[in-house]
Amino acid sequence: MTRLLLSGLVIFSLMGCATTSKAPPAAVADLAPSGKLRAAINVGNPVLAARGTPDPTGVSVDLARELARRLGVPVELIVFDAAGKVVEAGKAGAWDIAFVALDPLRAQDIAQSPPYVVIEGAYMVRENSRIKSNEEVDRPGNRVVVGRGSAYDLYLTRAIKQAEIVRIQGSGLVVEHFLKQNLEVAAGVKQQLEMDAKKVSGVRILPGRFMVINQAMASQRVTLTRGVAGARYVREFIEEMKASGFVAQSFVRHGVQGAAVAPAGDAK
Repeated sequence: MTRLLLSGLVIFSLMGCATTSKAPPAAVADLAPSGKLRAAINVGNPVLAARGTPDPTGVSVDLARELARRLGVPVELIVFDAAGKVVEAGKAGAWDIAFVALDPLRAQDIAQSPPYVVIEGAYMVRENSRIKSNEEVDRPGNRVVVGRGSAYDLYLTRAIKQAEIVRIQGSGLVVEHFLKQNLEVAAGVKQQLEMDAKKVSGVRILPGRFMVINQAMASQRVTLTRGVAGARYVREFIEEMKASGFVAQSFVRHGVQGAAVAPAGDAK
């Protein structure tokens, strides 16, 4: 089977996974109050999205487009290079939906669906580092660089007791900063670290993972007067996208590896 034919079958299958169900008017009013769906796309996480010409591509883009189709409105893709920037922009009302990892701190400001994809957080060290396992990272004298406001920054802020956390803007710059500043550890999405490790020499990824990152779709915070119908519809939408195979087919279409479709329901 030719590559072109295979690509066509995957796209056809992806489209066929989605039903033609339309969103109720109350959900449309909550999620697209301006008449369009403004979707925040984080290209700093290669599992979710990547920069494209002219538009970004990836599973989060596919989900945003399908949601907009059901709402019956056009979609506006707003590109960010870090999850922390997405969250901060959301506080100013700059987007209607977003794709960020579940975290109790974020839940104070935004409504989030059940997870649709599960990825891993991992550590990178130098080839000659004395650190051999994840358990050895949290030791006095170790400096761990992370993307400010990322899911692993929030997690490690709670979990790390002895090592020092070094925060920088932009998860895509973590490995560069790790190398330039001669730090002991870089932390991030495992796929991103693996991609970076192919570009430089003298580094290695520690075995296993230090956390599971549950990625979800977010909408604006529910209040007494707004957001209930929208948040409910987002939850139902994500559950259907998982069960129908839409998310899995999107992974195939975009060549995503090392991630898994989240099981039904909320994260355990």
